[in-house]
Amino acid sequence: MNLQNKSVVLNVVLAIVAVVLGVRLASGEAPAAKSADAEQSSNAEQAVLDNIATRTSIRDYEARPVEKEKIGKMLRAAMAAPTAMNKQPWHFVVVDQRSVLDALSEANPYAKMLKKAPLAIVVCGDTEKMIEGGGRDFWIQDASAATENLLLAAHALGLGAVWTGAYPAEDRCKAISNVLSLSDNLIPLNMVVIGYPAEHPQPKDKFKEENISYYVDEQ
Repeated sequence: MNLQNKSVVLNVVLAIVAVVLGVRLASGEAPAAKSADAEQSSNAEQAVLDNIATRTSIRDYEARPVEKEKIGKMLRAAMAAPTAMNKQPWHFVVVDQRSVLDALSEANPYAKMLKKAPLAIVVCGDTEKMIEGGGRDFWIQDASAATENLLLAAHALGLGAVWTGAYPAEDRCKAISNVLSLSDNLIPLNMVVIGYPAEHPQPKDKFKEENISYYVDEQ
């Protein structure tokens, strides 16, 4: 066989190999990749739903500080919440000073767990960022959505947290404002008390079919 014929045969063999590999990729490896992607997506969905379902209020904490990295992640999660007209009318006060935490525990009679907690984040509404006119009170919904994000992020990070309310109780708002020397434009909605859990209560299943009404098309 001369050199030219050998070259032709080699090209034919390479072409056949390329076709076989292409068929294998199309029939075998691609579906496997799709299956892996689908499984990963399903696992991610379940992880999110499990984080929501297993979160519960924690009121007892270990004597260890919360890392700054985790505080930053919780604040980022909080500020990812939706807001009316994207006003983002919130302000967050991070407190880990023992003397201030103790003072805050006295400012809110339902926040006595602050005596043991290493961290509190006070979620405030900022009147300078609120919608003017009739939509002003949407700040309450906006800051509440941010608070829920914060609670879920804390749980995902292995922390325990509890929402202690302030607004609209005027005495609590005033007491918290005094402790933190808040400017007049900031209204404390709540204090989220945070730490590593020293208790592990079972989450409550709050789903109740009777709390749902449906207006849906027949399938």
